Amino acid sequence: MPPLHDPRLPRRGLLIGTAAVSAAGMAAGHAAPSQPVPSAAFPRHPENPAMASVSFTVNGEARQVELDTRTTLLDALREHLHLTGSKKGCDHGQCGACTVLVEGRRINACLTLAVMHEGDSITTIEGLGSPERLHPMQSAFVRHDGYQCGYCTPGQICSSVAVLEEIKAGIPSHVTGDLGAPPKLGDEEIRERMSGNICRCGAYSNIVEAITEVAGERT
Repeated sequence: MPPLHDPRLPRRGLLIGTAAVSAAGMAAGHAAPSQPVPSAAFPRHPENPAMASVSFTVNGEARQVELDTRTTLLDALREHLHLTGSKKGCDHGQCGACTVLVEGRRINACLTLAVMHEGDSITTIEGLGSPERLHPMQSAFVRHDGYQCGYCTPGQICSSVAVLEEIKAGIPSHVTGDLGAPPKLGDEEIRERMSGNICRCGAYSNIVEAITEVAGERT
């Protein structure tokens, strides 16, 4: 039979030759399969994951949990402490649904490990207010209908509270015109500072109104 690369080879002969070569390759592959070797530092499926005891204050209450060291703060709050107000949206830090306050500053709880917050004070939406006594920002969201489906609302409210504290502390944003003067609250400042919190229902204008109302009550 002519070589496989010979243009005179008939179609039937080509198919027979290709099948023979493939079969030989498969037989060799069964003899010594190539598998990536897991790193010793990062085992693929560790049977005994590294555990750690983590203590922090959550919504004013001292809590201690035993966690796999790879557990995010969001999963620690939701799965271990059963505080399900903070939502898991994108799980990539892009939507803001998981926003909580750590030492008064807002963070994406899905992007940080729980073990990194030993001794920290953490506030979730459950710690801002209660159905009987709402936080002023929660009340403003209700009055201005700053939500529709409600999935992003806990993160929106936590972030809104942090925005007012940032402005009060004189922290500038990307749109602050004069970095030497205290930032002035306005729609542009609010929208810029809240840009990390996505509302898929599009209630942005109502959220801005709610934040503006609370800011006015504090001045």
